[in-house]
Amino acid sequence: MRRKVIANKLQNPRICLISFKSLRHFKATMEYHRTKDILYVKELLGHVSITSTLVYTHLVNFESDEWTCKVANNLEEAVKLVEAGFEYVTDMDSVKVFRKRK
Repeated sequence: MRRKVIANKLQNPRICLISFKSLRHFKATMEYHRTKDILYVKELLGHVSITSTLVYTHLVNFESDEWTCKVANNLEEAVKLVEAGFEYVTDMDSVKVFRKRK
Protein backbone atom coordinates (compact mmCIF):
# COMPACT_ATOMS: atom_id res chain seq x y z
CA MET A 1 0.00 0.00 0.00
CA ARG A 2 1.45 3.35 -1.07
CA ARG A 3 0.23 5.19 2.04
CA LYS A 4 2.16 2.83 4.30
CA VAL A 5 5.37 3.39 2.36
CA ILE A 6 4.94 7.17 2.57
CA ALA A 7 3.99 6.99 6.27
CA ASN A 8 7.10 4.93 7.03
CA LYS A 9 9.35 7.17 4.96
CA LEU A 10 8.06 10.32 6.69
CA GLN A 11 7.78 8.55 10.05
CA ASN A 12 4.20 9.76 10.38
CA PRO A 13 1.66 6.97 11.02
CA ARG A 14 -1.27 9.41 10.73
CA ILE A 15 -0.80 9.41 6.95
CA CYS A 16 -2.38 5.93 6.92
CA LEU A 17 -5.61 7.54 8.15
CA ILE A 18 -5.97 9.75 5.06
CA SER A 19 -8.45 8.33 2.57
CA PHE A 20 -8.87 9.03 -1.13
CA LYS A 21 -12.18 10.69 -0.31
CA SER A 22 -10.39 13.06 2.10
CA LEU A 23 -7.89 14.05 -0.57
CA ARG A 24 -10.68 14.57 -3.11
CA HIS A 25 -12.59 16.71 -0.61
CA PHE A 26 -9.46 18.75 0.17
CA LYS A 27 -8.70 19.32 -3.53
CA ALA A 28 -12.28 20.39 -4.28
CA THR A 29 -12.41 22.74 -1.30
CA MET A 30 -9.09 24.36 -2.21
CA GLU A 31 -10.09 24.75 -5.88
CA TYR A 32 -13.33 26.42 -4.86
CA HIS A 33 -11.45 28.66 -2.42
CA ARG A 34 -8.91 29.58 -5.12
CA THR A 35 -11.32 30.14 -8.04
CA LYS A 36 -14.62 30.87 -6.26
CA ASP A 37 -16.22 29.14 -9.26
CA ILE A 38 -18.58 26.36 -8.19
CA LEU A 39 -19.29 25.34 -11.80
CA TYR A 40 -15.57 24.80 -12.42
CA VAL A 41 -15.34 22.58 -9.33
CA LYS A 42 -18.49 20.70 -10.43
CA GLU A 43 -16.84 19.90 -13.78
CA LEU A 44 -13.51 19.06 -12.11
CA LEU A 45 -15.20 16.48 -9.87
CA GLY A 46 -17.45 15.16 -12.62
CA HIS A 47 -20.63 15.80 -10.68
CA VAL A 48 -23.93 15.71 -12.55
CA SER A 49 -25.75 17.79 -9.98
CA ILE A 50 -24.56 21.07 -8.49
CA THR A 51 -26.04 20.02 -5.14
CA SER A 52 -23.34 17.36 -4.85
CA THR A 53 -20.67 20.00 -5.34
CA LEU A 54 -22.17 22.41 -2.81
CA VAL A 55 -21.01 20.05 -0.04
CA TYR A 56 -17.48 21.40 -0.57
CA THR A 57 -18.36 25.09 -0.15
CA HIS A 58 -19.33 24.99 3.52
CA LEU A 59 -15.69 24.63 4.58
CA VAL A 60 -14.52 27.82 2.87
CA ASN A 61 -14.64 30.98 4.96
CA PHE A 62 -14.25 34.07 2.77
CA GLU A 63 -14.74 36.42 5.70
CA SER A 64 -11.11 36.25 6.78
CA ASP A 65 -9.17 36.77 3.56
CA GLU A 66 -6.03 38.05 5.25
CA TRP A 67 -2.66 37.98 3.54
CA THR A 68 0.98 38.25 4.50
CA CYS A 69 2.86 40.26 1.89
CA LYS A 70 6.61 40.23 1.21
CA VAL A 71 8.87 41.76 -1.42
CA ALA A 72 11.90 40.27 -3.16
CA ASN A 73 14.74 42.45 -4.38
CA ASN A 74 16.56 39.67 -6.22
CA LEU A 75 16.17 36.13 -7.54
CA GLU A 76 17.48 34.48 -4.37
CA GLU A 77 14.88 36.23 -2.20
CA ALA A 78 12.13 35.36 -4.70
CA VAL A 79 13.10 31.68 -4.65
CA LYS A 80 13.01 31.63 -0.84
CA LEU A 81 9.53 33.20 -0.80
CA VAL A 82 8.17 30.72 -3.33
CA GLU A 83 9.65 27.82 -1.36
CA ALA A 84 7.94 29.23 1.76
CA GLY A 85 4.56 29.07 0.01
CA PHE A 86 4.23 32.66 -1.21
CA GLU A 87 2.70 33.34 -4.62
CA TYR A 88 3.89 36.01 -7.04
CA VAL A 89 1.56 38.99 -7.44
CA THR A 90 3.27 41.76 -9.45
CA ASP A 91 6.33 43.99 -9.94
CA MET A 92 6.33 47.42 -8.27
CA ASP A 93 9.20 49.91 -8.02
CA SER A 94 11.68 47.30 -9.32
CA VAL A 95 10.79 44.70 -6.64
CA LYS A 96 8.62 41.61 -6.93
CA VAL A 97 5.58 41.43 -4.62
CA PHE A 98 4.49 38.09 -3.14
CA ARG A 99 1.61 37.09 -0.89
CA LYS A 100 0.49 34.14 1.23
CA ARG A 101 -2.73 33.55 3.16
CA LYS A 102 -2.48 33.88 6.93
